[in-house]
Amino acid sequence: MIYTVTLNPSIDYIVRLDNLELGSVNRMDSDDKYAGGKGINVSRILKRLDIENTATGFIGGFTGRFIEESLVEEGITTNFVQVAEDTRINVKVKAGLETEINGPGPSISREKLTELEAILSNLTEQDTVVFAGSAPSSLGNQIYRKLIPLTRRTGAQVVCDFEGQTLLDSLDYQPLLVKPNNHELADIFGVELNGLDDIEKYARQILAKGAQNVIISMAGDGALLVTPEAAYFAKPIKRNVKNSVGAGDSMVAGFTGEYVTSADPVEALKWGVACGTATTFSDDLATAAFIKEIYEKVEVEKL
Repeated sequence: MIYTVTLNPSIDYIVRLDNLELGSVNRMDSDDKYAGGKGINVSRILKRLDIENTATGFIGGFTGRFIEESLVEEGITTNFVQVAEDTRINVKVKAGLETEINGPGPSISREKLTELEAILSNLTEQDTVVFAGSAPSSLGNQIYRKLIPLTRRTGAQVVCDFEGQTLLDSLDYQPLLVKPNNHELADIFGVELNGLDDIEKYARQILAKGAQNVIISMAGDGALLVTPEAAYFAKPIKRNVKNSVGAGDSMVAGFTGEYVTSADPVEALKWGVACGTATTFSDDLATAAFIKEIYEKVEVEKL
């Protein structure tokens, strides 16, 4: 079973209008509300690929109920820890440029953290856990240094989708996959990356620090998978970009779902690229039909 852990989920409230005038009354053209959070996005894409998974983390209040009901409606199994305060709402204003206003999230008590630890302690070597996104400020991202090794002691694999120091910290636990983009990779090592050779060089340093597989996403310039055995480049697919929210999470879902099934890194890369690309061309997370359409267009070459 694949589990996704979202410590600070949200309702993503998408607002669309032609122009945003600060200090004035603005009337939206349309809006949508989705269950949000990086791990939750992974769960939603996995389900669209007909891959069973369980979403866990912390939810609370009427906003938390909306998230759980939304996931259940999509057929996703949930095992959330219920907390006292409301789950946050993140507002994303699409008016030419995209503007985000993100909430802080609820406070998590020691008791509630223990409940989540109990869930993770009962996994097995047949399980894979996707840890993704930032933690609520009451915990801080250092909590992952407790949750990830706790999970690994059960024999379960972990996928870690973080940035910066949190990503580097996760490498101590040999994650099945990490997925920084090219800008995050450059920031980690304090370098300027010039071409695929540079990207592969520093991705291999991530491998040397503990990762089993590394994908470097490069937005419209494709993606690079580096494994201990080889490197593979997925060529970009060009269409009109509609959505920047959830593309990386979709890539993580596609790779993880296929890899857990087949242990084939090239096929996993193709599905990861198909999911991520399809989401960038969609208003929300991509549909199963569109993912399969894009999959047929994915080209991967061994470097």
